[in-house]
Amino acid sequence: MSRYTGPRLKIMRALGVELPGLLRKSIEDRPNPPGQHGARARRVSGFGAQLREKQKLRFNYGQGERQMRRLMTDAKRSRGSAGELLERRLDNVVFRAGFAPTIPAARQLVTHGHFSVNGRNVTIPSYRVRPGEEIALWRPEKMPDLVKFSIEEPVLTRPEWLSWDAAANKATMTHLPALADVPFPIEIQLVVEYYAQRM
Repeated sequence: MSRYTGPRLKIMRALGVELPGLLRKSIEDRPNPPGQHGARARRVSGFGAQLREKQKLRFNYGQGERQMRRLMTDAKRSRGSAGELLERRLDNVVFRAGFAPTIPAARQLVTHGHFSVNGRNVTIPSYRVRPGEEIALWRPEKMPDLVKFSIEEPVLTRPEWLSWDAAANKATMTHLPALADVPFPIEIQLVVEYYAQRM
């Protein structure tokens, strides 16, 4: 399945959680699930709980199902967690550093060649940033207005695994992110259980 391009607020309402990487809006005004009978209490099965946790990761980071399966294989091989690997993606690091308002916006900026890693232009959003690598604008003199606005008012506070140089508008990954650094509540064990039955 290709990348999701439908209504994002509807996804957050269906999952019942705010996904800061997906959208800047909040679900405070309409916390109930979408649909005519959205306010009705529903019983969630074990599979439903696993699917919901998987969908949180998938939609927040903009991953397809095939990418998620590959990611779970990589996480199993490296003895890490999927949340940690997703936090290391270049589009997410650009978002968490405050260069973009959402992950889809960060993905577009990366794809269009606006960012460099250690002075080398990188246009692959799935690039995994390593500790010590520096993320900066490729041409600071041609900084898009979206980036200027995002740097002035970042959506989230910058995580402690990123050091920020305000004078040069550069971010450096100081160490690998942990599962606790994922900016929304997630039960990763349910995601592991979901894929354990399907891989």
